[in-house]
Amino acid sequence: MNPERQLIEGIRRASSKTRNPALIRGIGDDCAVLRVPAGSDLLVTTDMCVEDVHFRREWHPAKSVGHRCLARGLSDIAAMGGEPLACFLSLALPPKLPQRWVNDFMAGLLRLARQYKTPLSGGDTSSAGKITADIIVLGTVPAGEALLRSKARPGDRIYVTGELGGSAATLKRLYSGKKILPSAGDRHFYPMPRLEVGRWLRKNKLATAMIDISDGLSVDLAHICEESKIDGVLKLQTLPMAEMADLNLALHGGDDYELLFTAPRSAIVPRKIAGLPITEIGEIRPRTARKGTVSTIDPAGRLKPLRPAGWEHFGTS
Repeated sequence: MNPERQLIEGIRRASSKTRNPALIRGIGDDCAVLRVPAGSDLLVTTDMCVEDVHFRREWHPAKSVGHRCLARGLSDIAAMGGEPLACFLSLALPPKLPQRWVNDFMAGLLRLARQYKTPLSGGDTSSAGKITADIIVLGTVPAGEALLRSKARPGDRIYVTGELGGSAATLKRLYSGKKILPSAGDRHFYPMPRLEVGRWLRKNKLATAMIDISDGLSVDLAHICEESKIDGVLKLQTLPMAEMADLNLALHGGDDYELLFTAPRSAIVPRKIAGLPITEIGEIRPRTARKGTVSTIDPAGRLKPLRPAGWEHFGTS
């Protein structure tokens, strides 16, 4: 058996432990066969994870890389209020990459896949100069109920799950030369998609618009403002900051994969959903410029424009 065939067979055996009744046929045929539940819309998201762009081997254990690869896609499903259905992985690897690294990568990915009943159902393999993993995640949502970025309205309040800036704070420490032992609770190494919160918000028809915080609060709120044609105003003193994070990292740090959503002023939003803290951090106002903008407001009511400036992972600037 050639090396590529061996790799595929190993992945097939490892992925067979993850079940979802929607999967009729997975790895082994030209295409996977999935049965989408009646009355559902199909959600499709894709994310690429590239060595020295999204991770570094000397910083990130292979299990963390595999976990993060799938978590990014699952977080997109969560942001739509959806249920994950299946995932597909295309993996390009350097010829001399140790097999142990590949095994650990798959272990990290498949552990998260089992937790959220998201079977690995196909993909592709190739050789490359650097590790490249392209993940596709499919999900479903009841027809017409997907939570979009474009439905926020003036008067809505802005909310966020969990804490902000934790992932960027860890990355900043790594850049400074600190040695960090990855732990299961670290939002940088092992972010958890907020699927339970997204599902709850959709079922209870509470959120008007939603997005996951992957590029940073300032950038992702700007996406909602642009799509909804409104302005967003943040109350800086209310931002829930993670330990070791500062205001700059809370505003602009990415990879927290918390959910940012809006809800009507009249809505009663719980302080916790699925055990996760929910914090009100601002409000939606009518658009004042051609494109929706983000501002901050101080206790005296003074507004200041906030330029979106997401964290550039492994960038040169």
